[in-house]
Amino acid sequence: MVAKVLTMQSVERHKPQPAGRVEIPDAALPGFYLVVQPSGAKSWAVRYRFGGKPRKLTIGPYPLFDLGAARAAAREALQMAARGRDPILEKKASVEAAQAAERDTVRAVAAEYVERHLKPNGKPRYAAEAEALLRNHVVARWGDRHMSDITRRDAIALTDALIDGGMGVGANRVFSAARALFNFALEREVVETTPFLRLKPPLAEATRDRVLTDDELRLVWLAAVRIGYPFGPLVQLLMLTGQRRDEVARMIWSEINDGMWLIPAARTKNSREQLVPLPAAALAILDGLPRIAGKGAFVLTTDGNTAASNFAKNKARLDAAMLVIARKEASAAGRDPDKVEMKPWRLHDLRRTCSTGMAKGGAPIHVVEAVLNHASGTVSGVAAIYNRYAYLSEKQAALEAWAAHVEAIVGPGGTS
Repeated sequence: MVAKVLTMQSVERHKPQPAGRVEIPDAALPGFYLVVQPSGAKSWAVRYRFGGKPRKLTIGPYPLFDLGAARAAAREALQMAARGRDPILEKKASVEAAQAAERDTVRAVAAEYVERHLKPNGKPRYAAEAEALLRNHVVARWGDRHMSDITRRDAIALTDALIDGGMGVGANRVFSAARALFNFALEREVVETTPFLRLKPPLAEATRDRVLTDDELRLVWLAAVRIGYPFGPLVQLLMLTGQRRDEVARMIWSEINDGMWLIPAARTKNSREQLVPLPAAALAILDGLPRIAGKGAFVLTTDGNTAASNFAKNKARLDAAMLVIARKEASAAGRDPDKVEMKPWRLHDLRRTCSTGMAKGGAPIHVVEAVLNHASGTVSGVAAIYNRYAYLSEKQAALEAWAAHVEAIVGPGGTS
């Protein structure tokens, strides 16, 4: 075919041929072609020689690339080949770099981190919370930026913005989630360093040491009786067993056998199975609970399918009931009920109060730690492995002694 200078009009006039695919050369730029497929689709290509061998580079489809853009791209490719660089290899490297840049954005790496690390290794609730923190605060702020472009100043600006926005200690949770994400990227060589290196959480968090007094414990118990099932018994079981809130809230009937409560590893914070010898007072509470049929078989439930929840709302109800009881007792004792005040406390303080009470009652620290399912620092190495029987008799004695103390301070009829 005699080469002619391609024009937009001639490009439009070229139709598919019965013989098949056709290449129309451009006289204005030797090596540059319009390619017409039997389907009628048109594209651009440039032919050149590199290393003594013929090569062909596809530029792109028409009309996405018009004649001027395609000719300029072909000229650049021919010049590149003349300078000893293969346009095909250069294009491939450019595409791979673009793909890598897209793959290594904060958004993409965060998604990979969630699927490859958080979900397989973290507790479902923790994984969901960390994913939400990353999505709402880290990806929302840096999503389309490359991980390696995030600087130390960016990391500081992130937490400063959260603090300035009134997030409080929640900013520490975002900080931890973001730091873990960048550590994941560092391990996978997505980044060479992390912007969170040697940075500390933005806010210092005071270690809680609130232990309820005996009188406060009595009020908690009586208020729990007043508000009733399911939150009231939940609070009482927290007080008597020293286990974590969600472990008690999600207790199922099949976990309880022969006076023992076996909490599976999947439900404990440290992923270690926990066997809790239930004191007689706890068993009495369980014996008095309704068994609500449902797919969940939860001990504490309103519909049988979901575990007890709405902790903030129910805790407020409990506090209100405590105040009513305290003011009624003050009035009966001739004191001004309006002057009665309740010190703030959290459900987790019951766990600390239980552990403190067991220690005061003479339980050794390693037994208290076994009750709490802590990885004890007092027993380590081979001894820790062989002590997996978890001091059952010692734990039972400690919990029974603690339950007896609770019953004593609640007083006659208070546990009924």
